[in-house]
Amino acid sequence: MKQMMMILMIAIGVSSVGFGQSKMSKDDKVKEQIIALEKAGWEAWKNKNAAWYQTNVTDDFLLVNSEAVSTKEEVVKSTATDCDVKSYSLDNFKFVMLDKNTALMTYTAMQDGVCNGKTIPAQVRASVNYVRRNGKWLEAFYMETPKAQ
Repeated sequence: MKQMMMILMIAIGVSSVGFGQSKMSKDDKVKEQIIALEKAGWEAWKNKNAAWYQTNVTDDFLLVNSEAVSTKEEVVKSTATDCDVKSYSLDNFKFVMLDKNTALMTYTAMQDGVCNGKTIPAQVRASVNYVRRNGKWLEAFYMETPKAQ
């Protein structure tokens, strides 16, 4: 009887651990995927890889920063030549699904680089919209604002 009780208690303990672990929600999976895409975009920018932008942003993509409002064509053209990025880091991600095919994300970025001969702001707050088109998440809009010092 004691052995049976011990087995039952172990089974209950193991099952409660399993039930305590929740599966990742669909929104969490999308969030992970989009954060990975965003990090890949920063890596592409650092490495002057314009091909990433060619395949991972919408045709009607817009980038807004303190210098200009740029189209996909302008970003693809300038990525290979305009900036020398030494380093960057991204954190403090906030994520909202606006609908099943549209996501909004904000985060802060630390960056060390020069674009067109000018030192870029060391800290920015970024806002990004991703849309799902033909089953693929694409960046549709990116805006950054220098963080107040």
